[in-house]
Amino acid sequence: MADNTSLGTAKRAKNDEFYTQFNDINAEMNAYVEFNPDVFRDKTILLPCDDPEWSNFTKYFATNFERFGLKKLISTSYAKGAGNRQLTLFESKSPLYDEKLHKTHGKLFMQTRGEDGNGIKFKGYLKGDGDFRSAEVCKLRDEADIIITNPPFSMFREFLAWILEAEKKFIIIGSKNAITYKEVFPFLKSNQIWLGHGFLGGNAYFRIAPEDAREFAHGVYDESAGLVKFRNVGWFTNIDHGKRHEPLELDTMAHNLKFNKKLKKKLLDDFGIKEYPRYDNYDAIEVPFTECIPSDYKPCWFVCEHAAACEYAENKGMGNAAAPCEACPANDAERAGAITDRQTTSCRLH
Repeated sequence: MADNTSLGTAKRAKNDEFYTQFNDINAEMNAYVEFNPDVFRDKTILLPCDDPEWSNFTKYFATNFERFGLKKLISTSYAKGAGNRQLTLFESKSPLYDEKLHKTHGKLFMQTRGEDGNGIKFKGYLKGDGDFRSAEVCKLRDEADIIITNPPFSMFREFLAWILEAEKKFIIIGSKNAITYKEVFPFLKSNQIWLGHGFLGGNAYFRIAPEDAREFAHGVYDESAGLVKFRNVGWFTNIDHGKRHEPLELDTMAHNLKFNKKLKKKLLDDFGIKEYPRYDNYDAIEVPFTECIPSDYKPCWFVCEHAAACEYAENKGMGNAAAPCEACPANDAERAGAITDRQTTSCRLH
């Protein structure tokens, strides 16, 4: 709860620039590469608002440019972001450096296959401040095959819409509460986007600029390391990975309610009942833990890092592509049951 409260406070204050750790990026990207070794090959990747001096995303993909067989890496910085407060070597050592433009204009960094020299290069200043919604960054978006970054949590809805309107592949970080957003939930339900591989142990640690340090709940901010911990943060993507196809060993609803002590305590503490709560404005049940999904409850889909298939999809030879409710003859759109894992809808429980 403390983690979610701190995240909400950051969003309200619009002070939500959290810098992802290199190891976390490496672990997540490896999940996609292990599933498909050519997932990034011959692709142009855009990292919007990612100054290479601050962003580990830029450092990571520049380091692995040859390994992944990238065609081009494009990274832009935001003039009003924390990463622009101090001059970096990428910029200051470049003949394109302009002291007057440094504070007001976004910056463009690029690495292209076949170019002379190694590593990512400073390519000059953008016409504007580098806002992802600007025409020039939209043009870079349209050029890219994949968009990867950790956008400000307060702008997650708008950032995701910006990606989807261009029909791009993406891997981005956001609060898992985004699952409940009306702008996000339909895309999860229709299997157009899903959760990524996830942070180790479900805990995400982000670096913040020292000047952005503020009051956090106990145990959230490690001042010595400059790291903030959030539990309710995950990866969102439309690129496949192996965890989506891992089989789940599930028990029946009756057995879960009878023998699973963690589930029984959770239901009593949160809802005061001894059964799975049902939503009163959506035909779904609330399942607080993935392992407590009842094997004899037959939804068409559920939202989880593992979820890529339902019984209907498998029986009909659809492999691991989840079947939307409309496709399932046993569950029409009006009465289709759905499992919600980690509060995947904004509906009201009763």
